[in-house]
Amino acid sequence: MYSYRAPLRDIRFVVHEVLDFEDHYRHFGRDDLNKDLLEGILDEGAKFAETILAPTNRTGDEHGLKFEDGNVKTPPGFKEAYDRYCQDGWITMTASPEWGGQGLPGGFSLAFSEMLISGNMAWKMYSGLTESASLTLAAYGSDQLKQTYLPKMVSGEWAGTMCLTEAQAGSDLGIIRTKADPRADGSYSITGTKIFITAGDHDLTSNIVHLVLARTPDAPPGTKGISMFLVPKFLPDAGGNPGKANGVSCGSIEHKMGIHASPTCVMHFNESTGWLVGKLNEGLVAMFMMMNHARLGVGLQGQGLSELALQMSVAFANERLQGRSLTGPKAPGKPADPIIVHPDVRRMLLTQKALVEGGRVLCFLTGREIDSSHLNEDADAKKRSHDLIAFLTPIVKAFLTDASMEVTSLAVQVHGGAGFIRETGVEQLMRDARITPIYEGTNGIQALDLLGRKVFGTGGKSVQMMIARIQEAIAKFGGLAEVAPLATELGKRLEQWGKLTMELGGAAMKDREEVGAAAADYLAFSGYVCLGWCWLAAAGVASKKLAEGAADADFYKAKLVTAKFYFDRLLPRCDAHAAAARAGAAGIMSLPAEHFAFA
Repeated sequence: MYSYRAPLRDIRFVVHEVLDFEDHYRHFGRDDLNKDLLEGILDEGAKFAETILAPTNRTGDEHGLKFEDGNVKTPPGFKEAYDRYCQDGWITMTASPEWGGQGLPGGFSLAFSEMLISGNMAWKMYSGLTESASLTLAAYGSDQLKQTYLPKMVSGEWAGTMCLTEAQAGSDLGIIRTKADPRADGSYSITGTKIFITAGDHDLTSNIVHLVLARTPDAPPGTKGISMFLVPKFLPDAGGNPGKANGVSCGSIEHKMGIHASPTCVMHFNESTGWLVGKLNEGLVAMFMMMNHARLGVGLQGQGLSELALQMSVAFANERLQGRSLTGPKAPGKPADPIIVHPDVRRMLLTQKALVEGGRVLCFLTGREIDSSHLNEDADAKKRSHDLIAFLTPIVKAFLTDASMEVTSLAVQVHGGAGFIRETGVEQLMRDARITPIYEGTNGIQALDLLGRKVFGTGGKSVQMMIARIQEAIAKFGGLAEVAPLATELGKRLEQWGKLTMELGGAAMKDREEVGAAAADYLAFSGYVCLGWCWLAAAGVASKKLAEGAADADFYKAKLVTAKFYFDRLLPRCDAHAAAARAGAAGIMSLPAEHFAFA
């Protein structure tokens, strides 16, 4: 069975050559965030992902979780890997030094996070939820809550979750029923049931800190009446260690299509003690900070799974012998040629490669921009970063997770019948990837967020901002002979994007259903344009390196070939999405609901 190998050469290309992280951080006075430090993280992180984590992936999928007497037991090897992760200091990398962290910017750890996801996505979810909860607590928690909980969460001694969803509510948080009754001592009594809670219970840590959305008795209806509360599994004792049980229990775990080693729990809160996080009735504000962090993390999950799927596809295509090349035998000493000689297999591999390598640039670029929003002291520049992040977040989450479904499906197809059975491990990637377009806000919700809030909500200014950013890249690389045709084509897509946005805006003013009808295709169109932006930059850098006589010329030539493939074969998908977006709501909404039923 194939064993994951960290794609260090391509990661280095993105962080050092395309995005130049070192120079980026130097502009903010962070000379300590240099290439040597990042190289150390990449080298040691790759070892951890390949040798410690990747061997647990297949075991976790096959062994799954044990649920006995209300307790979840993780698969063999998971706790050992988690303890090593904490002992080596990986978990503290981006947390604030105030709470025991190393204080590295989040973007600086993206490559390591991608490697962990490729190594074992289900395992990475445990610490990922803790990171989101810790960030939210640091931003909105009281000093006492932060002092009590953050040091142990940052160190990995305690874990964290986000408890939003309820059976009757789903994504509609305005109708949650969990109650928070105030007590005389300033705490609250939390009662209710939450579903689909990732890592709601497990044996990796001695305590689990839940961030729970609930309503106080006099809360206004809808989302305006939601508050957030911190509810630990065990109440800390006088020494700060897990003490008395807090009425928090796991009722069951879901039996899922994928991510078998990640517990998706039904959590019961029975008069549990909780404390308010943030302001009363403003839990949605705190929740969105947590959700946006998680949404970018889910986009990176799609990226990590896609990378592993690509690696497995390439390895199999070079090994599997079947048929002969259409232009004559390429391996005459063998009974057949490896299937990589066949054009259709090449098409599938290049599609994977274009989506994976372009997606990596988009992920890391967004992470770098998040760091800018924190490090930049110029108010206008900080706002530009925030605006760009807001625009890119739904695209990273939705486009890259949809891409992961395509890339993992192609991996199964490349493997043929071998891909459909469990032995090769490819089908696990497709099963694991299937959750990514669903959780942390379905991709349909991401599409509505992009078109309804980020585009129409800004009067189209967000799209103009993006067009201007992409035009900068066109101006920078458009003069290079090999890249000029790509720049010209991308410029045409920008013009198409602007016109499509205006047309949809006019239609939406007449009928709000037009927003929902066009949103998914509009996001896909936007995603392909943004990936075109990323590939233009990658091709531009590769072209310059070749002109300079770079030693590893084959690497840069492959970048140019893949970029051209993207522009020739994948970017034209924009036309179909534009046509579908323009088709309007009538064709979707005119069929009465009862006509979908069968007699």
